[in-house]
Amino acid sequence: MGGRHRTDETDGGHDPYKESRRRRASRGMVFAPLAGAVALAVLCGVAAYVVVNKDQDCTGDKIGLSVVASPDIEPAVTKVAEKFGQAGRTVGGRCVTVSVKAAQSAGVAGALSGGGAASGKIDPDVWVPDSSLWLSGAELKASGSAAHSPVVLTTSKTGAEKLQAAFSPASWTGLMSAANAANPDGLAKKVRVLALDPAQNAAGLGALLAGSSVLKSGGGNEELLVGVLRQLSESTVSSPDSLFATLTKAAARIPVGVASEQSVWAFNTTSHPSNPAVALYPAEGTVSLDYPIVITSKDAAVREAAKAFSAELTSAAGRRIVQDHGFRTPQGKGGDALAPENGVNAKSPAELPLPDRATVTKLSQAWHQIKLGTKLLALVDVSGTMALPADNTGVSRMRAIGNVAIEGLKLFPDKAEVGTWAFSENMRGQGVDWKEVVPIGPLAQQIDGVTRRELIAQAMRNVQAIPTANTGLNDTLWAAYQKMTKDYEADKVNTIILFTDGVGNDDPNGGISNAGILKRLKDAYDPKQPVNILIISFNTNTDEDRAQMTAIAKATGGAAYFPQTVLEIRNIFLKGIARRLCAPNCGTAQR
Repeated sequence: MGGRHRTDETDGGHDPYKESRRRRASRGMVFAPLAGAVALAVLCGVAAYVVVNKDQDCTGDKIGLSVVASPDIEPAVTKVAEKFGQAGRTVGGRCVTVSVKAAQSAGVAGALSGGGAASGKIDPDVWVPDSSLWLSGAELKASGSAAHSPVVLTTSKTGAEKLQAAFSPASWTGLMSAANAANPDGLAKKVRVLALDPAQNAAGLGALLAGSSVLKSGGGNEELLVGVLRQLSESTVSSPDSLFATLTKAAARIPVGVASEQSVWAFNTTSHPSNPAVALYPAEGTVSLDYPIVITSKDAAVREAAKAFSAELTSAAGRRIVQDHGFRTPQGKGGDALAPENGVNAKSPAELPLPDRATVTKLSQAWHQIKLGTKLLALVDVSGTMALPADNTGVSRMRAIGNVAIEGLKLFPDKAEVGTWAFSENMRGQGVDWKEVVPIGPLAQQIDGVTRRELIAQAMRNVQAIPTANTGLNDTLWAAYQKMTKDYEADKVNTIILFTDGVGNDDPNGGISNAGILKRLKDAYDPKQPVNILIISFNTNTDEDRAQMTAIAKATGGAAYFPQTVLEIRNIFLKGIARRLCAPNCGTAQR
């Protein structure tokens, strides 16, 4: 490799802008890797409703039927259970008592799959989660559907009126555009997207599935999806209650969230807010929560009782009760409760099919990977050739690198841990070619009254090339790799990003050779504790230089990028972030 280096978010029939104990399933379908992280503390303190058969002459052994339902549909299920008990139903001559509990579907899925924190502490005979997304494709089967509720976009009535000018008709395309981290100067300047964590909320996952499907059908690439996932990962809310509380507050940007249609109805009819929520029906269509009825008991008599209760729940009378609680029938028919004055509309939106199981699993895992923390050390070349022009605009390579770093910094959340070194030659005495500029730490952390993010931005704005300096690249890279390996953090993606102009290692003091740095990196790389090297190298044109840079990156499962203009940088940063979706196996590190 050559050369000396001198020289603060509609459609569907109305215009919302103008209106106001026995078995264990093997695994949860989607959240085998995620549901295990969900605690079942949601079960603590939840009321249990016991419905006793009205026939007081009923003696002998009774069949006790335990039903666990998603909290949103639990009141309706309880109402049906009361009627079931009042009807004096028997199974095999035995009276049936029904108890109904509310529990978050994610927690129950974790328990039934054996992966939850409270595994084994809940064992219902009948389970009614909010979505089939929680079921195992092999072990847990639905015997019917209690209700449907489409996943919708939602904002406040006031927000909807403001939103019309920026974002109409409502659509997944618009929502994804507003949530794209790579385009902070676009719709995101007017709209703030709020997300329900898809690892814990089926409406959140459904929205992610619908949005990604629309992106894909529209020709969107993985980098665009990664930009959306990255942004949404920093704007999640813990529950629908938190979502609606945020939506109805005044804000500089219009807050838009995603929720089930029923939750919009429930918020408006129970809270009676002065600024009610409004359901916005995506123009492309949407997916629905389907509230499957799952009979889990192995006992024959209990299963018969469960089937009888399921029949009651899906009967015409049961359907009316469900509709009165803001749900639709499985055929999508809404009742009188779905009225514009409640922020919703009974007209059925177009239905998008759920993707196959593999796609759902892949997207769920991608969300998990995106939410991992970041630990990054940036190495900035300040050698002499960095004073040369970067492209035909005349901007210097040094200024281009500074602009690149400032642009890339915008894509990282406040909790990301970032630090910077500058390097050329003899920066800290003879043979020490690097110098710490800003130590690694959270971007939001204050140092002498200034956040680390601003300190790094200031350093990048003020960085200057040293006119007569050479480049101790290999020695610097090895020192950085040793530091990052020593300080490795397992809950983060640990990365070194090298900004240079691609002329390579040029160290008059000797130091590590090109062959030597490759051998050291290959020997030091640990796939169980991966530290990846990403290289952004301007004006790297010779085959020899590109080959060496690529080999350095690949030795650690990283990647090298060779932009020719400053305008390419946001996409390159998103490509780098996208690599965490496959980490640590983004191409086998060279050995």
